[in-house]
Amino acid sequence: MKVENFVNILGADFYTGVPDSQLKQLCDYLMNTYGIDNKHHIIAANEGNCTAIAAGYHLATGKIPVVYMQNSGEGNIINPVASLLNDNVYAIPSIFVIGWRGEPGIKDEPQHVYQGKVTVKLLDDMDIQSFILGKETTEEELKSALDKFQPLLSAGKSVAFVIRKGALSYDEKVSYKNGYTMTREEIIQHITKVSGADPIVSTTGKASRELFETREARKQGHQYDFLTVGSMGHSSSIALGIALQKPETKIWCIDGDGAALMHLGAMAVIGANRPKNFIHIIINNEAHETVGGMPTVAGQIDIIGIAKSCGYPKAVSVNSFERLDEELVKCKNSNELCLLEVKCSIGARADLGRPTTTALENKIAFMDYLNTTKRAY
Repeated sequence: MKVENFVNILGADFYTGVPDSQLKQLCDYLMNTYGIDNKHHIIAANEGNCTAIAAGYHLATGKIPVVYMQNSGEGNIINPVASLLNDNVYAIPSIFVIGWRGEPGIKDEPQHVYQGKVTVKLLDDMDIQSFILGKETTEEELKSALDKFQPLLSAGKSVAFVIRKGALSYDEKVSYKNGYTMTREEIIQHITKVSGADPIVSTTGKASRELFETREARKQGHQYDFLTVGSMGHSSSIALGIALQKPETKIWCIDGDGAALMHLGAMAVIGANRPKNFIHIIINNEAHETVGGMPTVAGQIDIIGIAKSCGYPKAVSVNSFERLDEELVKCKNSNELCLLEVKCSIGARADLGRPTTTALENKIAFMDYLNTTKRAY
């Protein structure tokens, strides 16, 4: 189904969400049509954030908003759906559009398998009736589903359209760029050269894939790295948990701007605990690049100022390899919590591979390395 027809049938004039590769056609359409226009379209920090924004829109206008997300974001909406939107509380209706990663019977990455299995069940448990949209779904079927949903929406209930892979199409092309020149994969190569044998926790998406590829290219083992393939936004908290328990070991976290924004409160907790052995690197391309390149708000905020306000004693931003190498060495040799923001271009190799080890194999190798090797710094 053409995304233009999908949007016309929904009939909403306000969209907010977190980009998803399976909803790229919708995201690109919204960017082409509205860009980031706070009257019609807002890209949120996380799925709970956009659900609350949608609630505010309804309170202000009486209209029904659309909230889009990958199904991995369902966990982030449980609280606002159950305690804010639910018709036993404020009865605020919303239309959720959810990309179905890990659909049973469709091959996908391991972090999506269980989430895909419980996608519709979670919606049922939240009292959100759903309609599954696939490649063969006709416009008449979509209209009929929306007609059946109208009494629910009028009663203050929310509904959902679960979108299968390839169900939406969009003929226009959208190119996402910024003015920076360093690529993320090269940045990661520079990081690993300085980090040496220190453990690294890397964030969700292409960053972890590029870290894995870097180790492969150098014929190194993968025991140094914990690849956070799911749970977007939590890699820095994982790294904090490790750093506090392993104070004799330098712990690195390779984070992304979209991931850091998703659970920004983690920086306050890190700063308050101030582990001296923690190096937090945020590779900032101002985009949700892994799922298509749609923008984040990271280009409009002061990450260094936020880090310092949260209690990081050292926080620096760089946008060249010369400065990157200089600051990486300083962080490596420091005896205090460090944050390094690295400005990065948008894009990745077309032939970028995926980890060939399983998540469980990664965990076991990383834990064995972490707990049998001591490194003073």
